[in-house]
Amino acid sequence: MQKTSSRLLALLSLLQARPEWSGDDLAERLEVTVRTVRRDIDRLRALGYPVATNKGPGGGYRLRPGSHMPPLLFDDEQVIALAVALQSTAHPAIAEDADRALATIRNVLPPRLRRRIDALHVTTVRPPDPGAPPAQALDLLTTVSTAIQRREELRLDYTPHQEAAPQRRRVEPHHLVAWRTHWYLLAWDLDRDDWRTFRTDRMTPRTPTGPRFTVRQVPGGDVSTFVTSRFRGSDGTDAAWPCQGEAILDLPASEVVPHTADAIVEPLGPTRCRVITGSWSWTALAASLGRFDANLHVIGPPALHEACATLARRYAAAATTEPGRLDAPNG
Repeated sequence: MQKTSSRLLALLSLLQARPEWSGDDLAERLEVTVRTVRRDIDRLRALGYPVATNKGPGGGYRLRPGSHMPPLLFDDEQVIALAVALQSTAHPAIAEDADRALATIRNVLPPRLRRRIDALHVTTVRPPDPGAPPAQALDLLTTVSTAIQRREELRLDYTPHQEAAPQRRRVEPHHLVAWRTHWYLLAWDLDRDDWRTFRTDRMTPRTPTGPRFTVRQVPGGDVSTFVTSRFRGSDGTDAAWPCQGEAILDLPASEVVPHTADAIVEPLGPTRCRVITGSWSWTALAASLGRFDANLHVIGPPALHEACATLARRYAAAATTEPGRLDAPNG
């Protein structure tokens, strides 16, 4: 049997890992009797940990939040997972705070765990993005998150793009989403009677918030799939690109992979590779494949062949047009 001090630490770790435990489950995990579990619970309470008891046949123990919560306890695996998660934080809005949190945790770790964290140093590579990401106030994210939690309508001024004038919008906020280098609010637009995504750095919430609303089900039931689909030009039910095709490039796979994002690139020898990729339109897909300085062999589907033929005609016309001899536009 574990010593009392070790057993209390193990008990506290279990209580933090799940919303509620039965006495029998705790006794089985700790390999002690239910009576010993009750005594250890009393010891934790004496140390200031707010452990609540739900009585009855289905009752159990749970660690409830308190205004003076004693320090949390993490086992070795949880510490490593937390450190990796903080190092992997890709969003610029909280990257600096994540770095400070990681430094705080590292400073209080025993040497053995500190060495493991240092050995697991992670570098997050962010996709290139034109210009610096916009500064994002955390109090704005908190305001939006609070409205989502309380199910209260939001009135906001929204600027769709830099040149546009602010628009007054009324929405039912449902989910706060991190996508690439931006935060977005996924909401039901009351004026347009449809789902919309709003970049949070372009919105200014107005106070007070509106009336409470009934939560709507996101089409398809999965927020990640819906948002990815919308950003890819689909109807929100499928995260795949609406236009997907396959081609062979006369280039080594190693030269294609760094420039194809989420495409599948299969080597076909030292100088050729097969590329399966997608885009929001067939013309855009044909253009993305044609940007490589190599011969292109389209496998399919027919719509991709047609898009390549369309681009070929346009490029041929552009190549034969003399500078200064453009026809004047009609009208």
